[in-house]
Amino acid sequence: MSGSKRILGKGRLTPAKTARFTFDGKTYTALAGDTVASALLAHDIHLIGRSFKYHRPRGFLSAGPEEPNALLDISRDKAHRQPNVRATVQEVFDGMHSESQNRWPSLSFDIGAVNDLFSPFFGAGFYYKTFMWPRKAWEKVYEPIIRRAAGLGVTPTEPDPDRYAGRYEHCDVLVVGAGVAGLNAALAAARTGAKVILCDEQPEVGGALHHENGTKIDGQDGFAWAQVTAAELNAMPNVRVLTRTTAFGYYNHNFVALAERVTDHVALPEKNTARERLWQVRAKRVILANGSIERHMVFANNDRPGVMLASAARTYLNHFGVAVGSHVGVFTAHDSAYEAAFDLKNAGVDIPVIVDARAHPGEAVLVEARRLNIPVLNNHCVLSVGGKLRVKSMTVATNGAKSGRKYTIDALITSSGWTPSVHLFSQSRGKLRFDDTKQRFLPDVYAQDCICVGTCNGTDDLQAVIDEAVAAGTSAGLATGGKASATTTVSATTAYSWSGGMVGTTAGAGPDSNVKAFIDFQHDVCAKDIRNAVREGMHSIEHIKRFTTNGMASDQGKMSNMHGLAIASEALNKPIPQVGLTTFRQPYTPVTFGTLINSSRDHLFDPARQTALHQFEAQNGAVYEDVGNWKRAWYYPNAGETMHDAVSRECKTVREVAGVFDASTLGKIEVVGPDAAEFLNLMYTNAWDTLKPGRCRYGIMTGEDGFVMDDGVVGRMAHDRFHVTTTTGGAPRVLNHMEDYLQTEFPHLNVWLTSTTEQWAVIAVQGPKAREIIAPFVEGIDISNEAFPHMSVAEGKFCGVPTRLFRMSFTGELGFEINVPADYGQSVLEAVWERAKAMGACLYGTETMHILRAEKGYIIVGQDTDGTQTPHDAAVGWAVSKKKTDFVGIRGMRRPDLVAEGRKQLVGLLTKNPNTVLEEGAQIVADPNQPKPMKMLGHVTSSYWSSNLGRSIAMAVVHDGFNLHGKTLFVPMLDRVIEVEVTGPVFIDEKGERLHV
Repeated sequence: MSGSKRILGKGRLTPAKTARFTFDGKTYTALAGDTVASALLAHDIHLIGRSFKYHRPRGFLSAGPEEPNALLDISRDKAHRQPNVRATVQEVFDGMHSESQNRWPSLSFDIGAVNDLFSPFFGAGFYYKTFMWPRKAWEKVYEPIIRRAAGLGVTPTEPDPDRYAGRYEHCDVLVVGAGVAGLNAALAAARTGAKVILCDEQPEVGGALHHENGTKIDGQDGFAWAQVTAAELNAMPNVRVLTRTTAFGYYNHNFVALAERVTDHVALPEKNTARERLWQVRAKRVILANGSIERHMVFANNDRPGVMLASAARTYLNHFGVAVGSHVGVFTAHDSAYEAAFDLKNAGVDIPVIVDARAHPGEAVLVEARRLNIPVLNNHCVLSVGGKLRVKSMTVATNGAKSGRKYTIDALITSSGWTPSVHLFSQSRGKLRFDDTKQRFLPDVYAQDCICVGTCNGTDDLQAVIDEAVAAGTSAGLATGGKASATTTVSATTAYSWSGGMVGTTAGAGPDSNVKAFIDFQHDVCAKDIRNAVREGMHSIEHIKRFTTNGMASDQGKMSNMHGLAIASEALNKPIPQVGLTTFRQPYTPVTFGTLINSSRDHLFDPARQTALHQFEAQNGAVYEDVGNWKRAWYYPNAGETMHDAVSRECKTVREVAGVFDASTLGKIEVVGPDAAEFLNLMYTNAWDTLKPGRCRYGIMTGEDGFVMDDGVVGRMAHDRFHVTTTTGGAPRVLNHMEDYLQTEFPHLNVWLTSTTEQWAVIAVQGPKAREIIAPFVEGIDISNEAFPHMSVAEGKFCGVPTRLFRMSFTGELGFEINVPADYGQSVLEAVWERAKAMGACLYGTETMHILRAEKGYIIVGQDTDGTQTPHDAAVGWAVSKKKTDFVGIRGMRRPDLVAEGRKQLVGLLTKNPNTVLEEGAQIVADPNQPKPMKMLGHVTSSYWSSNLGRSIAMAVVHDGFNLHGKTLFVPMLDRVIEVEVTGPVFIDEKGERLHV
């Protein structure tokens, strides 16, 4: 049996298809298509969990994603497990295990419920005033207890074995929500030929039609019409319909993130099928058809299991065929709850009474209530409900009275009206307006190319919703390139037109009462907590939110926010708009880490990048280091060599013979277009319009603040083409920096930017015999010193493949950098190395490269600069053009504090004991005997042992460093003080003669 509360002939599920699952260790039978909530309710189970703070018994409140109470641990086995899954969303599959959370030792007997007895001590903001004394108790007592109590559910301990997928998609029109409004908007847009994506979080389209049974659209039952319309959309080649897909984030430029649950409902998913898929959609226009969320009534003990929303009871009955009780009370301030009562009554459920807080309910629903012999009490309220683990009674009184009549019930359905779902609209940075007549916030000022339709836009009449949606869909389709089509005409009728609604507390839970009338169920926030926050001086709704935690749970206050606002408004004696509105943040509903991370985990979490020469390096004994994501050859030890021995040998060999180095990781950007030189003039400190084709120049890039952010050599390949190199770690940042300015500040320039970092393999040959090594392989380029001087570039062939050959050096020696297509990199390197090896050259790695460049005084941005150095501070002020009137950073560089005397400036350091190697990062002082805290003059940025000089060398940034050359400073260490002499940063070939041989 699928449950004693399953009503024969009701619902849309097929009784022949069943699934077995467990809840807290007991096995139950469900129908295919059941959610865990509907399946448990079919077995008359309402107790589903315990509240976070007071551990009060909780039941199902809703039938959708707004559910705050029914959070379960869902698993297939130990590895396939996820906590905090909403039972109202999770579909049952055969073999599923579900467990309640936040209770011990059992759900019906929870020791934590003792908190409810001490609730007067746990009021709103108690955590700001307690745990202060004694101070030592915090670390040993308070913090461990709080950490154990914090959170909901238990984090899985097994590695997640599931696969996750991701898709990027572009469309003309994205429609969010597949209810009446969304379906009509999508169909109208699709008929123009526009590319349309329609998404909805439910397994089937239909939205509110899941619970409706009196709606007729084009003569059909509303839900049946929705399925026919979905089938038509699915058959259209320009439409993609995504069910079980939640739009959880609306970002800039109509970028919307969708989370699709692919196999969470499948008993035996295929091994290689993704569990969830992240869709990252860029839409030309977005249509939001999110609908509305029903609000609960706020009265004493309204959190008892069995108390739920009226729309939830209708959904369980009309879609799942489940009655939520045998004797169901109704407490409402809105006509929609009457329809739930009518549906239950017609299904054979006893409705003892409808309690309406209003003096004048809708006339049409009153007429139907009388026809069905359902008593209606106008101007009444529910003072409280009885029962502990399940509601058993309700006490009803006239508004304002202190006592009343008790009714026996086993469920109570409530409705205080409907709140438009404006979460995604607010995420898009749209501005809301307050509709005072119906006490709700509605979309007003749009920040992006989107439009809201249906009840989320405040349109309540069904025919008006359809007309609005059709118009929006047609307009969106035409605006994005579609063609006019035949006019879409859809007619609809409903059984009743709704009226009414209220926000805030009912008469029995007003300011003069101290009852537990809950507004935020997940965080146990009561109406009295909001009032207490106001008394404590919290007058901004954002402060009230944080003081009480109202709306800060995983449901983000979807049902509690408006009640909280209304109660605060009453306490502050201010209109609701003046109290303010809290911020709606992404995600709309919780999203698994797996969906967001996708395949970026384990070895792919921080994927290693390898150059085209990696295999050759490994074969030749390279030891690697991580440089960002790159694996770079660090050094090449011979048999029996330590790292120090290998690096010393490499350094001497490069300066005496030659060395071969993989420089492929350097960032490379192709800057092309008629305005390329003008663009680079604006991006770099030096001039590029004077650079002739075939020549290179060292460039410095600064931010708006005037500080060095990157450097590199730029070669001019043609009048309209530049080959720009950047630091290894700076390539993405520099490209983004260039694109940002090109698109926002200099859009008038005719320039294209393309990253070519991985397209070129770069082999650097450095040293006195570099020309001799490469000469036999070069075709079409005269590499003599006269024809191809230092800082030249030319295109030709190398080993028979196309090359861009640069004459440049990062060692201070004669040097060439051979750029060849990456596919040919290893074969070219093998040829070069065969000749170089025969001539006594060596392979060298990044450690040797660092030492050689330091001997020559070349800086590394990010090591010898820390984000606060100008080009002048970094001893490369000569690279700043004195003729240019504008470039990025010019105004920052002219700030008085950036040209003042005494700034930290780059210098060289020589230890008085040549065998002492300084520690990088060590602080520098003028007087090591001064009292602490000492005045620090600067710090060591680079420090090495130079085998070529037979001593240690270092570079540092020191206050007023340029004026301290020849002075003695001190580097205090834990065990000693090291004397150093300040010098220039160049230690070898200060005149640069070796570069020009």
